[in-house]
Amino acid sequence: MRRIDFVTLKLFVSIAAERSLTRAAEREHLALAAVSKRISDLESQLGITLLYRQHKGVALTPAGHALLHHARNMLDNLRQLSADMSEFSEGVKGHVRIYANTSAVIEFLPGDLSVFCRAHLDVKIDLEERISSETVRAVSEGLTDIGIFAGHVPAGDLHVYSYRHDQLVLVTPSEHPLAGCERLALRDAVAYDFIGLQQDASLHTLLQQAALQQGLSLRMRIQVRSFEGICRMIHTGMGVGMLPEKVARTYLSALDIAVIPLTDVWARRELKIGVRDVEGLSVIARQLLEYLVRREEVSEPGSPVS
Repeated sequence: MRRIDFVTLKLFVSIAAERSLTRAAEREHLALAAVSKRISDLESQLGITLLYRQHKGVALTPAGHALLHHARNMLDNLRQLSADMSEFSEGVKGHVRIYANTSAVIEFLPGDLSVFCRAHLDVKIDLEERISSETVRAVSEGLTDIGIFAGHVPAGDLHVYSYRHDQLVLVTPSEHPLAGCERLALRDAVAYDFIGLQQDASLHTLLQQAALQQGLSLRMRIQVRSFEGICRMIHTGMGVGMLPEKVARTYLSALDIAVIPLTDVWARRELKIGVRDVEGLSVIARQLLEYLVRREEVSEPGSPVS
C-alpha cells in the first residue's frame, strides 16, 4: 500500500466534519474536483469505500469511521510534534516525561518540580497522573522516562529508587463514632462501610492485602476514581476511607470530616521511582532523577536508596 499523505488525511477529517465534499473543499481552499479525486484515489488505494455518497452530502461508512479515528490521532500527534519542535527552536533544551500516581502528584511533585524547573528554565517536563500499575507498565514500554509509583507494586526489571514516604490515615465523618479517637488500627474500623478507590488502584490493593493478612473482611460500599471523591462521599456520611494524611488534610477545612492516624506498620507507605535504563536517559532526565532521589534524603536523613 502506498503511503497516505497528511494533506489527504486532513481533508478527510474536514469531510467528516462538514458531511459534504463541497463544504470541505471550501474549508480547505481546494477545488471540488481535486477533493473528489483525492478521496477516490484514497478509496482505491485502500481497496474500501469510505463514504456513502448521498443526495445532500456524504456519510461515513464503518471503514470511514475507523479511518477518521486514526486520522484525528495522527493529526493531533503531528500538531504536538510541531509544537514540541517549535519550543526547542525557541530555547527549550530538554524534555522529560513523567508518569506518577495520584499521591505523588498531590503530595510531593508540585514542590519538587517547581524547584527543579526554576533551576532549569529551558527544560520542559510533561507530567501525567496514572495509577501505579499503569506507570510501571509505561516505563517498561518506554512510553515515559521516569515513573513514580507505590512501593508495594511489582516493578519488574526497572531500576528502582526510593522517592518519598507518606502516612495513611482513616477519614470519617466528623460525627462518626471513631472521629474522637487519637489513633487506631485497621481492625478497629472494619465494622463500618468503606469508601475506596477503583479495583486497579495501588491503595485499594494495599488495603485489601492488609485486611487479608489480618483475617479481616472489609465492607467496600462505594469505589470512586479520586481522593476528592472519597472525601466527598465520607462528608455525606456514606462510610469511612483510607487516604494519605497530607491529601486528607487538604479537605479538612472544606468538608465535614475527621482524620485519625493509623498505628498499623503498613500504613507508612513508600513511593518509588523507576526507570527502564539509567544510561539510556537524556542528560536532563538523569539530572531530574538524581534530584528526585535526593529529595528523599533531604526530607528524611539517613533514608536508604534501593
